[in-house]
Amino acid sequence: MRWIIALAVIFLSSVMAVARDLAVIVNKESTVQSLGPAEAVKICKGQTSHWPDGKAITLIMRDPGAAEMKVALEKIYGMSKEEVTALIAGANHGRTNHPAIEIAESDEALVKRVESTPGAVGLVDVYSITSGVNVVKIGGKLPLEPGYPWHGN
Repeated sequence: MRWIIALAVIFLSSVMAVARDLAVIVNKESTVQSLGPAEAVKICKGQTSHWPDGKAITLIMRDPGAAEMKVALEKIYGMSKEEVTALIAGANHGRTNHPAIEIAESDEALVKRVESTPGAVGLVDVYSITSGVNVVKIGGKLPLEPGYPWHGN
């Protein structure tokens, strides 16, 4: 009986770990502090290519098949991982020198890439944020605040 309880605790812990808030982060040089949900979705889909100051936008995100991207697939893209992978390929088509969307192998790599790239924006687990980036409000809310649109639970 104890091993069943232990397995249940492990399972629930892994599910909760996947269902965390996603944060939108930007390079420290960015003046962007807040985005509307629709505007943020356009950036995530590669439909917006430049910030108001003229800097090119590159979204850095995890692989759509990664467990950490479950919230993004549901709440941002409304698509399957295969559809998002196809969307990324389409958004990057013809943009070899400056891709619309790049895939990072880990949250740490993602944050470092945003830190080092002017104009970059990242979609990352809230618990991976460092002081090297700024967090952008979505719909006037920061991650973990009530009403944040990309809340994972």
